[in-house]
Amino acid sequence: MKKRYLLIVFFSLFLVSCEQSLIHKVGPAETRAYPAFTEWKIPGTFIPKPIDVVGLGDSLTEGIGDELKKGGYFGRVTEAMNDWAGVEEVHVENIAKKGRRSDQLIKQLEKPGVQEELKKADIILFTIGGNDIMKVVKRNLFKLKVEPFYDELKQFENRLDEIFSILRGLNGDAIIIVGGLYNPFSIISAEPTELEEIMNDWNEAIEVQTVLDDRACFVPVNDLFYSNENMVYHTDFFHPNAKGYVQMADRYIERIDECDLYKLSDGNLDM
Repeated sequence: MKKRYLLIVFFSLFLVSCEQSLIHKVGPAETRAYPAFTEWKIPGTFIPKPIDVVGLGDSLTEGIGDELKKGGYFGRVTEAMNDWAGVEEVHVENIAKKGRRSDQLIKQLEKPGVQEELKKADIILFTIGGNDIMKVVKRNLFKLKVEPFYDELKQFENRLDEIFSILRGLNGDAIIIVGGLYNPFSIISAEPTELEEIMNDWNEAIEVQTVLDDRACFVPVNDLFYSNENMVYHTDFFHPNAKGYVQMADRYIERIDECDLYKLSDGNLDM
């Protein structure tokens, strides 16, 4: 009996010693310095959605001169949008028209039906300014001077600012993509002319306007139509042909990528 009692006391002391030893080695539980799981945000492209694209402006966006009838650069660019991640389908409304000037575009933007289309647009593409320049050319055809082009440029800048103000008043979220101007008279002579410098200044005015808007992108195309060595002009020697529009579309897609429209669209589109 005494022997059994001594064994019980011995094992009790042994267990207490082990418990204290384990407590000493393990110590108190430490607080985790970082969460076990990081927050995961579902990307905007996870669930594809339809997008609405509106075309505005003049004959370039209308696609005049495209003998293949594929809608010029606008038709080709919007077709390519179907392959963007996050895009289920593309709804297109092209209301550009041959001969339209910037003052006429402003009047068009005042129409209720046009405004409804723009309010729901995700992307707006337009070209404008070529007919404003041609108005100066026609008015001073036999006595072309530099001054009238710059007088008109001042008015064009004001109208362009008004165009952007109207668009943003209707739709603050849409991505606006504006094409630049080119000099069709370069097919007559590849030598630099004053008109080439004038065209550069008009393009700069358009680009500045897109820079001032944090959801816009400028697409330069003047170099694509410098002379007609690559046969990019329509038979009217003013508008692009299908080959010219393909080059324009490629440039648009290239610039859209450089402008990072994925970022501008809050991650809802991916090219």
